[in-house]
Amino acid sequence: MEKTWKPTTAGILSIIAGVIELLVGLGIAVGLGLLGSLGGLFAAGGILAVLAVPIIIIGIIAIVGGIYALQRRMWGLGLAGAICSLFGPWVILGILAIIFVSIGKREFK
Repeated sequence: MEKTWKPTTAGILSIIAGVIELLVGLGIAVGLGLLGSLGGLFAAGGILAVLAVPIIIIGIIAIVGGIYALQRRMWGLGLAGAICSLFGPWVILGILAIIFVSIGKREFK
């Protein structure tokens, strides 16, 4: 089967969005002291600190899914990465990644 640009583009978009999510999550965690001290969760910004961990996890899933999309392996994980790319103001990257990974489904092993 001929390889097209669709899964490659989806993978790149997922990785970019995942890196942004990861950096935002780490920035929130470090900025609020979550990683600096055990009391970070109970600081005034406790709600944001608790949200940092899921943002980091979602970013990691988006990056891993993007890598699998680039390799055209495990379509489900590529799609999961694209879906995880939706969270944040960069939502357009996630939408495009979902579209491209979906229409390139036949190229996955």
